[in-house]
Amino acid sequence: MNVFDLDTPALVLDLDKVEANIAEMAAVTQEAGVRLRPHTKTHKIPELAQMQIAAGAAGITCAKVGEAEVMVAAGIDDILIAYPIYGHSKWARLAVLREKARIIVSLDSLEVAAGLGGVGVRGNGPLEVYVEVDTGHHRMGHAPGVPSADMVRRIADVSGIEVIGLLTHAGHAYRAATLEDRDVVIQQEIDDLMMTKALCAELGVELRDISVGSTPSARREARHSGEGVTEVRPGTYIFNDTAMVNLGVATYDTCAAFILATVVSRPDEGRFVIDAGTKCFTSDGVGRPDWIKVAGWDDLTMEFTTEEHGVGVIDTGRGGQLEIGDKLLLIPSHVCPVINLFDSAYVVRGENVVDELTVRGRGKVR
Repeated sequence: MNVFDLDTPALVLDLDKVEANIAEMAAVTQEAGVRLRPHTKTHKIPELAQMQIAAGAAGITCAKVGEAEVMVAAGIDDILIAYPIYGHSKWARLAVLREKARIIVSLDSLEVAAGLGGVGVRGNGPLEVYVEVDTGHHRMGHAPGVPSADMVRRIADVSGIEVIGLLTHAGHAYRAATLEDRDVVIQQEIDDLMMTKALCAELGVELRDISVGSTPSARREARHSGEGVTEVRPGTYIFNDTAMVNLGVATYDTCAAFILATVVSRPDEGRFVIDAGTKCFTSDGVGRPDWIKVAGWDDLTMEFTTEEHGVGVIDTGRGGQLEIGDKLLLIPSHVCPVINLFDSAYVVRGENVVDELTVRGRGKVR
């Protein structure tokens, strides 16, 4: 089947580009001598996680217990859940997962550590954890240095817990105006983590791992293996999106995930409407130039979306030939939540549909 014969809206993945993106990041991390633990919240598809592992990834990262359950059911046996797990029902599910796979958990509090410690005490040995450090994103984790080192020491005293390293997410690298600004953020991140690790050692807690990563920062972070970085956790790189292009770490040619949509209205010469809105694209990135990019059409610009409508502007030239019924491939602004909006993804090579993959992690937010 040709991709343009699909009913719309449809999620489309370019397999050639997916394979190239997986191979590129695997090569970067292997050359740097760090483990690659890609974050599967981007794709939520076990078959793609298995491709990442086959290419050299040491394991995967998940955001929630539900995502990890999907991946373990598919046979993946080394998973970091980069999220604090709290609550008796979740601890019970975690205990079941530990019977089938190595599970690491990140956290930043004694309250979470106490519950996870019970899982370790009742299970097959201490639960491995990373303690999250806030290196500037101000989302989770205590400040670098003494506050985080003291928290590590206290968590390490919890029965059933083994603190194996520090973890951070340089989400503030997304705000960097230039690659040079990004590199300043990364260097400060590494300096903060190394200082914290050294203080932990002074307090009697030796740590073997430093886990970092986001797609904008991972390639540069990997170069810091000589300073102690052992693992990077990028996610978006497998598909890329217009945000990654805007940040200078991807190009439109490396974007591998698209929404196929149909033109359903041409209200006037300068406007068109497609059958995909925020329920397909999300509203992330709205207002940024080329926040949703119409692939192959430089004279079509998406202006805004409502729930079921995507409204675009026609500039000049070829765009004036756009007709109702024409189908367009569009690159989203933030691909991770987009994948979660679809039950399945059509896989293509060129314009030929070669497979359909179920987004088995869709909606697994618990």
